[in-house]
Amino acid sequence: MGSPSHTEASVTSTVRTGGATPLKASRNVLNVVLGDIMFPTWYPSFYPEELVGKDTDRLYVCQWCFKYSKEVVPFLTHVVSLRTPNSLEVGSVTFPCQKACNKEDNEPPGRLIYRKAPYSIYEIDGEEEKLFTQNLSLFAKLFLDNKSVFFDVSSFNYYLLIKDLPASSSPSRQIVGFFSKEKMSWDNNNLACILVFPPWQRQGLGKILMGVSYELSKREGRIGGPEKPLSELGRKGYSKFWEARVASAILRTRNKSTVTPEEIARQCWMLVDDVILALKDMGILEERKKGAGFLLAKDKARNWIQVNNINLNPPVDESCFVEEWMQTSSGREPIRQQVP
Repeated sequence: MGSPSHTEASVTSTVRTGGATPLKASRNVLNVVLGDIMFPTWYPSFYPEELVGKDTDRLYVCQWCFKYSKEVVPFLTHVVSLRTPNSLEVGSVTFPCQKACNKEDNEPPGRLIYRKAPYSIYEIDGEEEKLFTQNLSLFAKLFLDNKSVFFDVSSFNYYLLIKDLPASSSPSRQIVGFFSKEKMSWDNNNLACILVFPPWQRQGLGKILMGVSYELSKREGRIGGPEKPLSELGRKGYSKFWEARVASAILRTRNKSTVTPEEIARQCWMLVDDVILALKDMGILEERKKGAGFLLAKDKARNWIQVNNINLNPPVDESCFVEEWMQTSSGREPIRQQVP
């Protein structure tokens, strides 16, 4: 199984959680096999040409560690379960079933920070798991139309979204998406890159990842948001998430008929600009007289929620975060002052 000659790699500066498949002619990999699922790629990635080639029809990727091979025999040698016979025949080739990947039977790398069946979130330090996060980033680039790649996983944390599979299934769990976040962001970005893998898109999983990113902002004591600029599809995904988050915050405001974007930002741990953008998309923002800022009426928010049949249940249950993680994360030093 191959691995890039680069020592480190990380994909940033884009957001994608769904949408049509925008196949690009210059793709160096046309299809990927993730475990036993094959699906087309969308964009080229930075896999080493000497290992993958310029126009590979099928790239085999381990669903547990994301190591890769353009040849099926090395791939099967890497992932085949020890529960199979002592050898496996593929055509005229027989090879021993001595599985190279040890991540199937072990806990995912990093530490568990969130658990609400059937989903879990694991936090991974790029410095401690360089090869894993490097391969994850290269795989993600096949579905992200970004223009920049930074060869420094050490400065990022990665948050894996893992889904439990039926008890009769083998494997018993599947990595279905992730987001990355800079350890030290002077712009208070709470998310750099986000991806739900194509077979699991359109299931609302992107909202879980976004919700966790804002929980990180809350635990760190700083207002934040995703790295800008957002892609077109990223903008659409975040708009829906922000609108529901803002609408819920508006209704939680007690004993007031009007509220300001600044008040909502403090409740949601969102940037004021992102709150205003969501309110404009909702069509409920009013400009104060003489250019003194913005105001919004709660009755308009209630009507918007009813007309659009908005589900106000949060995508992330705060009570499901692991207590040990909450204690350590709450002690992180804020970088920038909160919204006044």
